[in-house]
Amino acid sequence: MTAATKGRGTRAAAPGGRRRNGRGGAPGSTGLYVATGVAGLLFLVPFYLLVRNALSTDAEITGENWQFFPTDLQWGNIAELFDDPTVPFARSLWNSAVVGVLHTLGTLLVCSLAGYGLARIPYRHADKVFYAVLVTLMVPSAVTFVPSFVLVSSLGWVDSLRGLIIPGLFSGFTCFLFRQYFLGFPKELEEAARMDGLGHWGAYWRIVVPNSLNFFAAIGTITFISGWNAFLWPLVIGQDPDAWTVQVALSSYMTNQTVNFHLIFMATAISILPLVFVFLFLQRWLVQGIAQTGIKG
Repeated sequence: MTAATKGRGTRAAAPGGRRRNGRGGAPGSTGLYVATGVAGLLFLVPFYLLVRNALSTDAEITGENWQFFPTDLQWGNIAELFDDPTVPFARSLWNSAVVGVLHTLGTLLVCSLAGYGLARIPYRHADKVFYAVLVTLMVPSAVTFVPSFVLVSSLGWVDSLRGLIIPGLFSGFTCFLFRQYFLGFPKELEEAARMDGLGHWGAYWRIVVPNSLNFFAAIGTITFISGWNAFLWPLVIGQDPDAWTVQVALSSYMTNQTVNFHLIFMATAISILPLVFVFLFLQRWLVQGIAQTGIKG
């Protein structure tokens, strides 16, 4: 037997007499792939039901004979959804987009400035202010709901974008996340900025923000999804159909008399598309930003 043959035989034999996989994979890799595939399929089941029912009639949705997909896809449900005179769905989508974008930008600005001030600007009562922010996290939203509505109503902001956006610009939890993040931000960069003559605002805007885009993108994604999915506050503020958001429009398809199943599913399928696009576009920054929140053991 040649030396090369002996070498191949030695490499082929694994410790304990077991042969290794030619690619170096562990024996449990196949099981891991199978489990991941099954979990992925289960995750996709709600989306399949959503698309299937959106392209069906009410009889096919509630019928006893289940079909994987209807034989005749009801693409006309899309036109029926947008042509419905009782529910301005296109207007609701636009309102949700405006509210979601402005709410996200405003929250990022207000909460990041508050978090930066609590983390970097030294003053006597900084800890007290921070504890006061933490206390707001323990107050149920139902407690402040009525006073907020009275204030918005007295300002004449009912049925307006101002009433939908401004009351929710500050979030105690988002402020807390920004403070924790800025506490771990390298001070050397800010000290170099101050040596160049920049103050707190200049250091924040020119140094901190450009080097924290991953974290801003993560918080912005979460905030946008939360604003898009908000229901109770827009339901109370948006009393006129022209001020409805998409979540309020969805609820209008369910009444005491009728339930339009095919319109509900079609409207839901269309309303989640912006969230899917936002998540797919920002998922890399979302994962990196969550890892940099500073909430570690």
